[in-house]
Amino acid sequence: MNSNQSRITALIADPLTIAIAASVALLLIGEILSPGFAQGTQIVRLLTVAAILGIVAAGQNIVILGGREGIDLSVGSLISLGAVLAGNMMNGQNSGIPLAVIVAGGIPFLIGLINGIGITFVRIPPLVMTLGMTAVIQGGLVVYSQGVPSGAAAPLLSGFINQPLVFGIPGILFVWVAIAAIMLFVLRRTSFGFAIYAIGSNERAATLVGLPVQLIRTLIYGFSGLFAGLAGVCVIGYTGTSFISVGDQYVLPSVIAVVIGGTSLAGGAGGYLGTMAGAVALTILQSVLITLNLDVWARQVIFGLTLLALMLLYGRQKKLRV
Repeated sequence: MNSNQSRITALIADPLTIAIAASVALLLIGEILSPGFAQGTQIVRLLTVAAILGIVAAGQNIVILGGREGIDLSVGSLISLGAVLAGNMMNGQNSGIPLAVIVAGGIPFLIGLINGIGITFVRIPPLVMTLGMTAVIQGGLVVYSQGVPSGAAAPLLSGFINQPLVFGIPGILFVWVAIAAIMLFVLRRTSFGFAIYAIGSNERAATLVGLPVQLIRTLIYGFSGLFAGLAGVCVIGYTGTSFISVGDQYVLPSVIAVVIGGTSLAGGAGGYLGTMAGAVALTILQSVLITLNLDVWARQVIFGLTLLALMLLYGRQKKLRV
């Protein structure tokens, strides 16, 4: 009996369970405030928005798992860069989609590697390095676009993101599931994933056992850039056009989603399933706040307070479930 009680207590306290329960509770609150909020079509729309956040948060997830107080503040500018590049590569033509995906993912990946090199080899603190890179990218985007929205999503991409593909489910949700499967496999079944947890838990010990710590830390920032760039492709597919600050709104939520899902800000503990649940919960929360007609500044205050509260709850924990 005690064993069963312990399992139940552990399940209730699990961050993944809490995130799922919060999502359900927020749906009910939304339905009360605005009847129809929890209908199937509305839930699909919410999941579509959550998928974009979840893709960004995949990269943020591995950066935070890698420890050393790693948070990538450049993801917002990289999303904007990916969206602008993809929009100009496609320019409304379906034939431009493959090149757009390659360029919008590849260039942010290279920029992420530069972040990783600066953090790993030059020993620049992650927040300083990624914030500085944000300024560089934003300046480059202003020069490139002259501050004017440019490029357009291809009709095929817009349909894939926004329109039902199979059983009323948009294609982006299948992409998100595929990314989740890859993330879970890499983190739980590969030496690279084990190494991320190892360096996040104890970088010195990981070095002593011969893990290529510098290479791994550089790569995780590269992959964070890759995910941000791919999210930029999804953003322009979702909105149809791009502008130089379109990704700014994803920076803080990408961190909060990871932490809500139970990944320790100290690194070395957590997983992507929780991050997915966190992205869904946060998206529903955003929608509820919009339903309440709160101003943008009020929503930002709530996000900030949520992050601070979660840092107090999770930041000093040594063990969390994967």
